[in-house]
Amino acid sequence: QVQLVESGGGLVQAGGSLRLSCAASGRTSSWDAMGWFRQAPGKERMFVAAIRWSGGSTYYADSAKGRFTISRDNAKNTVYLQMNSLKLEDTAVYYCAQGPPRALGVLVTTPGWWDAWGQGTLVTVSS
Repeated sequence: QVQLVESGGGLVQAGGSLRLSCAASGRTSSWDAMGWFRQAPGKERMFVAAIRWSGGSTYYADSAKGRFTISRDNAKNTVYLQMNSLKLEDTAVYYCAQGPPRALGVLVTTPGWWDAWGQGTLVTVSS
């Protein structure tokens, strides 16, 4: 069973930057990618970014494009989310997960298709 541990959250002023890390205890070949999601208070968990294990293709939510960058270090089994130009609306708990099943053949960003969620790391953007 893969375990994921997020870190790097904190309090930052609007316009600032943070880098989140997600360390995986292992890797299951049946999953297509590693991804970041976020959940703001009172809202549903939403897709932020993903990176495929094979080929390294990246995918971003519209809200993240141009500001966030997902990357990975295969040797460390770690995925990163560099967040720049942070906005108040980026405030949320950020989770990493593995998914969706490789057998799907497409990168589905619906949270229900993802697995092995970490405990989350809180990002608070202040004005």
